[in-house]
Amino acid sequence: MTHRSETLNDPLITRRGEWWAGVRALAPMLLGVVPFGLIYGVLAVNAGMPAWLACAMSAVVFGGASQMILTQLWSAGTPALIIAFTVAMVNLRHALYSATIAASMAPLPRRWKALIAYLLTDEAFAAMTRRLGDEGPRARYRHWFYFGAGIALWSSWQLSTLLGVLVGAQVPRDWPLDFFLPLTFIAIIVPNLKHRAQVAAALVATALAVVCYAMPHKLGIMVAALGGIAAGMLLLGRNNRGSGQRAAARSDSQEHAA
Repeated sequence: MTHRSETLNDPLITRRGEWWAGVRALAPMLLGVVPFGLIYGVLAVNAGMPAWLACAMSAVVFGGASQMILTQLWSAGTPALIIAFTVAMVNLRHALYSATIAASMAPLPRRWKALIAYLLTDEAFAAMTRRLGDEGPRARYRHWFYFGAGIALWSSWQLSTLLGVLVGAQVPRDWPLDFFLPLTFIAIIVPNLKHRAQVAAALVATALAVVCYAMPHKLGIMVAALGGIAAGMLLLGRNNRGSGQRAAARSDSQEHAA
């Protein structure tokens, strides 16, 4: 009992310590974030987007994938409604991230929830999951860990996109920098394909993106996203039903054996 009491009141675990722990957890991911931000800034300027708007998007939208796709749609003259809907589709994954950390955020004031929600990104979520199962004082200051991870990424993204915007004016428009966009996403996605449903979603989305490439206003992106989600959900549902049937069969066989 004494040991547990000392653990719950560990003076070494502080707000500042957890904030820095979040920064350190996120730091290795900046090796991929900073070049991504630079490329976005260059592509935004070369697409004809005003420098102030390109920087404002990094502060308001604050999503690498969303900003890249938005930039491509902007350069293609896509209507605003289609741009908004496509970006919303791309960002649906954030609803899953939010649901995952919601329980750990429940006791916090609204201002903290709003701050963490704004700072929630793919990389920040990956770092945040390291604290989801913690108890005791680490759980008490868990939101400071989230804040540290989120602000580290936010700061790096703002600076790298600003530098990309400044450099973009000097980069010839005929340089195929947009070629790096699919390469970046491939590097992010492929290592995370661990289940058959995920692989199916990726393959179907890839095939549809190629088949629907010629659709106007880049609507093929939306079709590919919806098709990939549908394929993944169908396979996941089938796997869950199969698991349920196998579990029921095992239960029946155990009852008969008894």
